[in-house]
Amino acid sequence: MLMSADGYRESLRAYKPRVFINGQAVESVADEPLLAPGIAGVGVTYDFALREEHAPVMTARQATSGKIVNRMLHIDETSQDLLYKLEAVRLVCKTSGCAQRYLAHDAFNGLYQSTALTDARHGTDYSERFLAYLHEAQEKDLTLGIAMTDAKGDRSKRPGQQVNPDVYVHIKERRKDGIVIRGTKAIVTGAPYMHEFLVMPCRTHAPEDKDCAVCCAVPCDAPGVTIIARPAGRPGEASAKFSGKYGQSVGVVIFDDVFVPHERVFLAGETEEGGFLTTSYATHHRHSCIGARAGFGDLLIGAGALMIEANGLDVERHAHIREAMVELITITEGFYACGVASSVYCTKDPAGSVMPDAVFSNIGKLLLATKIYDMHRVAHYVSGGLIVALPGPDEDHNPETKASLAAVMGGRPDIPAEQRAEVARFIEDLTVSHEAGWYSVISLHGGGSPEAMKREIWRNYPVMEKVELVESLLDRGVLDEGRRVSRQPGRCCATGCEVPEPPQAVKAPVLGNAAE
Repeated sequence: MLMSADGYRESLRAYKPRVFINGQAVESVADEPLLAPGIAGVGVTYDFALREEHAPVMTARQATSGKIVNRMLHIDETSQDLLYKLEAVRLVCKTSGCAQRYLAHDAFNGLYQSTALTDARHGTDYSERFLAYLHEAQEKDLTLGIAMTDAKGDRSKRPGQQVNPDVYVHIKERRKDGIVIRGTKAIVTGAPYMHEFLVMPCRTHAPEDKDCAVCCAVPCDAPGVTIIARPAGRPGEASAKFSGKYGQSVGVVIFDDVFVPHERVFLAGETEEGGFLTTSYATHHRHSCIGARAGFGDLLIGAGALMIEANGLDVERHAHIREAMVELITITEGFYACGVASSVYCTKDPAGSVMPDAVFSNIGKLLLATKIYDMHRVAHYVSGGLIVALPGPDEDHNPETKASLAAVMGGRPDIPAEQRAEVARFIEDLTVSHEAGWYSVISLHGGGSPEAMKREIWRNYPVMEKVELVESLLDRGVLDEGRRVSRQPGRCCATGCEVPEPPQAVKAPVLGNAAE
């Protein structure tokens, strides 16, 4: 059943999570003003799925149930599915900035692969459990928080070496009917207004840390769950022209001896498969992040063009302004093109779903992570200093100053000063405010640090193919004579440069259209 944004907001009333914001307990998540922009952001994913013009990208037919479901909860089966998901994420994020809900899609697709792999290796029934949960979440059209990033404590030490074991979520007790988990997840997107949490491992774990290799579904108001969060966006601030309407809360979620029944447990100590789940989720999520930040780029491009116009400039006559806008467009569409390529050159997983190409996904995410600061710089360049020098919106209603400000703060005579001020504050909100700093940090570190992406690019890129290509063009006799040290497996040359084994799956489009 597809819900509306209003239905989603009302559905939150059925839950009674223990939530704290700014040191105060939240009585009703659905009615809390500090969370309203976050709930509105998620709401976009619901309302857009009900619009006829968006239905092809925002909904899909789930093969395992035959039902039409929200794209944010769908298991991708084809290259077309991945393209539609990418477009759907861009669509909702160019309206809401960050619609948050696509994380559930990424976790579901990683779990679909990992549970099948774990069952094949260990004879477990995780896949059956997960499929039942997937269908339940799709039927109820749930919004799920991904509780993945552990508090970690001392980053130089593994989980078992930590002074406080609760800096990692771990299995404290194994019962006949389920498990008891304990620990802390430090960065959970949209935590206060999620229906449930998917608890997942955030790294590969050694056998001695197997209790940290746990994945399970936990209702947001399960006994023992506490959510400590920040406000969503900048609610109530008159100058927050965007983030006063749409925003995102992030929370620390503490699991204090939380019982999870077996049917909601999808991993319980299988360390190698837990590492696979982490990597699989990361690839799916980085692919989604590309669409999300492209949507943010759309906002900057549109706002920049409006500011240029209000300032009285013309990109046809002022080449430096045109050049800056082209740079912003190139950055945005450049990393988005990586997402398209990753969709087209996906690989079929043994579980039956498809995986975005890891190299293109990680390159796209690496580009957006590092170029977000250039996107802000260009927006500042084309907008001018007014975005930080303009007096606050309270002056717009001050009878002592309103008339004089309006007379001198206008640009083009045919564009009201109020319109120019509105756009300037919109850009300030997106690029200069503390909310703008938040967008920068989640772009840089969300879905993993740039170092994680570099490792994945190197691990998956077929360097040996390039080496063999060049070797085939050189004089083999001279080459062999000059080589004093034989190449070892996994090394690209006698100097010992390590390279990964090329991916076994052949990159090729997995065609078809599962969306209806």
